[in-house]
Amino acid sequence: MITSKLPEVGTTIFSVMTALANEVGAVNCSQGFPDYPIDPVLESTLQEAAREQVHQYAPMPGLLELRERVAEKYQRVFHTTVDPVHEVTIAPGGTAALSCAIAAVVRAGDEVIVFEPNYDSYGPAIRVVGGTVCVSQLAPPLYRPQWDHVRSLINERTAMIIINSPHNPSGAVLTAEDLDILASLVRDTRIVVLSDEVYELITFDGVQHQTVAAHEELRERSFVVTSFGKTFHVTGWKVGACVAPPALTQEFRKVHQFFNFSVNTPTQVALSRYMEDASRYQGLGEFFTAKRDLLRSELEGSLWTIRPCSGSYFQLLGYEGISNEHDVEFARRLTHEAGVALIPLSPFVEGGVWSDRVLRCCFAKKDDTLREAARRLRSVTRQSSE
Repeated sequence: MITSKLPEVGTTIFSVMTALANEVGAVNCSQGFPDYPIDPVLESTLQEAAREQVHQYAPMPGLLELRERVAEKYQRVFHTTVDPVHEVTIAPGGTAALSCAIAAVVRAGDEVIVFEPNYDSYGPAIRVVGGTVCVSQLAPPLYRPQWDHVRSLINERTAMIIINSPHNPSGAVLTAEDLDILASLVRDTRIVVLSDEVYELITFDGVQHQTVAAHEELRERSFVVTSFGKTFHVTGWKVGACVAPPALTQEFRKVHQFFNFSVNTPTQVALSRYMEDASRYQGLGEFFTAKRDLLRSELEGSLWTIRPCSGSYFQLLGYEGISNEHDVEFARRLTHEAGVALIPLSPFVEGGVWSDRVLRCCFAKKDDTLREAARRLRSVTRQSSE
């Protein structure tokens, strides 16, 4: 028998809660996928691409026309120049891109600083290549980085710092000042930054996403990961991209060509054509603002507390006025008894313990789904005894 490289890893909480929701017929606001149809124009564009017999391998870095659309997006939205030939690589989803970037840089014995709570693929991807996870906790309720603590973690073994903004699961967004502080911390070191920006176009209330790709100092030492699935509501297509300077892109592609080689061609053709009209992604913030605000308004007067949410399509809901249960236990009971599946935060944390009593609600759902979820959540009452 083999000795597991990831002995502590089981089935992800996303799969667990979705399976439970399906089992009991609950409203599923747990896993981060839309339940509404995609744009019919995008659907027909994919069908047209399929009829053109574009079914063989795409170039390893991705179709040039799709990489050009990515570069155009960065110019239009973030006013920064990206070279589509030497700085953009298409990957089979954001998670695969994150894993490739980690594998390209992190060696056995290296340390990687991550912020908790975080997307649960980071830790396993680091450990499987022999790296060590070093944790800095984000401070609730605003889920802000504690930069002095990050500074204390940096040493000669630190190879990478992973950031995520807009943040999953909290909805917090890093500021320009945050990026300046990060730049000062990694200056004159070998540290590479991996910036998970899959929700880059989803921000609210006038908050602007600060991409590392536009930061004068950080961009030369950073991988930036983005996701077409999150942007165009097609999470099942599993198409993402990595933007990095040429030297890092070269290392990324060395791994990518053996991990993935290439991404399925018809979706790349469809996405490249669809993105020719920039309006199809520039209104994403307004689209999700309406959904966030609908969920919040429907929960007014309930026992749930509404935490700040400046970006992503996740809203944290506090249950401190309802129960003292561990969040996983409470989430399971909520699914069974109230018929709503939400995601607990402790699986996003090393050791599975998180003091902030909150659950994550995905609001990338039809309005009727959100209204029904809120109706059921409003019926939840305070536990009389623990």
